[in-house]
Amino acid sequence: MKTSQDPVRDYLSAVEREASALPADRRQELLADLAEHIEVTRAERPDAVIGEILAELGDPRTIAATALAESGSTAAPAWGGSGAPVRRGKVHPLVPLLMLALAQLFGMAFPDDGGPLVGGLVRITGAVLLCTSVHWTAGRKVVGFLLAFGLPSVAMTVWNLSDAGPAGGGPALVANLAALVLASATAAWLWRVRRV
Repeated sequence: MKTSQDPVRDYLSAVEREASALPADRRQELLADLAEHIEVTRAERPDAVIGEILAELGDPRTIAATALAESGSTAAPAWGGSGAPVRRGKVHPLVPLLMLALAQLFGMAFPDDGGPLVGGLVRITGAVLLCTSVHWTAGRKVVGFLLAFGLPSVAMTVWNLSDAGPAGGGPALVANLAALVLASATAAWLWRVRRV
């Protein structure tokens, strides 16, 4: 397949293809707005790589779907201009976030009755759902995984292997609460930056 040497032209062509259900005048207005935004951004940030600028604008399919929704078009944006279905998330984005944020509570509430095991399984399931979700970019998935799963898991492992770890008490509660706050804050951030 032959590709153009102009990424801006390729990007705008993709948006035009995806927005083919829009009326011609609205589609041209959308393309003109995008081209102007790209031009202004390149002028303001001459050192920026064009790929970064285009990535900041978003996926052409998402832009077209948003424009279709705003225009009140009755055309269903579930199908792209290429005939391929838009990939939809099978799991609501709130599910992995709640699993990651609340997994720590199992271990805290039932420390002797298998709570840590259940919490660990819930945390792993939430991490897998996050990593396979279509609701976040790859970069945000990595950050979310590291902050909500990786860092608390490493901290709890180090804590349990240390001399003060399994004994519990005040320091264990502080460590558990810190992991809970970190996972909850990360889940809240991921909720705000999700793709709609």
